[in-house]
Amino acid sequence: MSSEIIKFSTRDLLDSYRKRQLSPVEVTQAILNHIQYHNDAYKAFCLIGAASALEEARASEQRWMQGRPLGMLDGIPTTIKDLMLTKGWPTLKGSKTINPSLEWREDAPVVARLREENAIILGKTTTPEFGWKGVTDSPLDGITRNPWNWEKTPGGSSGGAAVAAALGLGVLHVGSDGGGSIRMPAGFTGIFGLKPTFGLVPAYPLSPFGTISHIGPMTRSVEDAAIMLNVIAQPDARDWHALPVSGRDFRIGLEDGVRGLRIAFSPNLGYVDVHAEIAEKVREAVMVFDQMGAVIEEVDPGFEDPREIFDYHWYTSAAALLSGIPVEQHVLMDPGLVEVAAQGAAFGHLDYVDATLRRGQLGQRMSLFHQDYDLLLTPTLPIPAFAAGQEVADPDRQKRWTDWTPFSYPFNLTQQPAASVPCGFTKAGLPVGLQIVGGKYQDALVLRAARTYESVKPIQLPQLRDK
Repeated sequence: MSSEIIKFSTRDLLDSYRKRQLSPVEVTQAILNHIQYHNDAYKAFCLIGAASALEEARASEQRWMQGRPLGMLDGIPTTIKDLMLTKGWPTLKGSKTINPSLEWREDAPVVARLREENAIILGKTTTPEFGWKGVTDSPLDGITRNPWNWEKTPGGSSGGAAVAAALGLGVLHVGSDGGGSIRMPAGFTGIFGLKPTFGLVPAYPLSPFGTISHIGPMTRSVEDAAIMLNVIAQPDARDWHALPVSGRDFRIGLEDGVRGLRIAFSPNLGYVDVHAEIAEKVREAVMVFDQMGAVIEEVDPGFEDPREIFDYHWYTSAAALLSGIPVEQHVLMDPGLVEVAAQGAAFGHLDYVDATLRRGQLGQRMSLFHQDYDLLLTPTLPIPAFAAGQEVADPDRQKRWTDWTPFSYPFNLTQQPAASVPCGFTKAGLPVGLQIVGGKYQDALVLRAARTYESVKPIQLPQLRDK
């Protein structure tokens, strides 16, 4: 039964608790057993809070036995990416430069909202140091590996959350995305991940990478992501970027389909070299939308690669981050992060201002684009997952993680909602992701489109196995 429990959705678990077919203690213990068995191989977690999770599960069980559950997620096992403050647990961010003995007295907004709904917090998932790159390895936690192929990367920086989701090590998973860090690992591991509109999910403290970093759900189904978004999008006064509270239930309209929607399909954004198998699978996925009644037009959004704009934001943020860490500790850090920070420190502030203005122009272009098209479809990634433990797929031709992530970072600059939904596998058995991009604030529409595709092509999960 425990192997079946880890496949259950939020709705499945809540129904089972209500009917007393399962208890939160039984579910939590089963998942903790699977974490214990698999984590050494895959390194999804950097901290496992077994004792506190079981304590929370026992309290949840009592509420359900009394017929008085409290909160939308009472008894649902959940994980937190180790970039978010979590009261009572160290937030080390994959870095040896952070003292774990500090007093950890505060929850980040997303953690506070989950606790208020009585989700069970299982532990913290791995990230590269300070979430700085698109794969998941760090000086502190080592290498996180892909559940579809142990030798491959799961992507990053929310790689631990993606692996936990794919292996059923929890139901709901918090990720963050500053250049693709939810969508890239979702694409490489075959799960669903949503980068919401910036500000929809409050953040505190603000990411070192500023207003290009978003917080969102990573799950094994679109419905689970919608349920989770209902919780984590609740307000928090500590984030002055936060959007006004809409009170929207993101489950409403999920099953409304895509008939009549105007959908643009850009196979390469006009400038990306895409692996042939990826291109084929994504095109097949787009045809599903056509068959479901959407009006598809193959068209590029009409911007040049905004890599330089992104680098000015990312590299200068890295420089600011390292300026607060004693120089003698830099030897303890990921050399790539130190190198990027040094480059950022050399950028001129007038160039940064110019990049900020060009970012605004990119955002305006996409706002106008979405006057004509409800959604934009692209590949999530141009390549399949590559070797774990390295930053790039091809070290002879690529230098930084942004060399192989051209589909994701543009939409961090524009702050639009964007999701990755799995759309098949390469001949080698590695997942392929389809990216669904909506106009700003159109998160519900992105979820609806993803659910439409999922209803025809259900998400497949890897078999649990050791390396």
